[in-house]
Amino acid sequence: MSDRVFFVSAGLAAVLMIALAAVWPQGYGDRSPGPFGYAPLQRTPAMQAALAREAATARPAAKAKPPAAAAGLREDQ
Repeated sequence: MSDRVFFVSAGLAAVLMIALAAVWPQGYGDRSPGPFGYAPLQRTPAMQAALAREAATARPAAKAKPPAAAAGLREDQ
């Protein structure tokens, strides 16, 4: 393979990887900033409020369980 073919293909591969990195989702469900990304659904104020309500209603139910049920055991064991 000639150097001309190799270096041109390597350059194109590098440009494609950079373009992909610009639009690929970043960790924790976040999108890239700027014109490529958008605010994740779980970061919107309405979703944050819904998650807080769900967590608040789940806490009393978790505390109300008897110790055997919390451990995953049946009452008769």
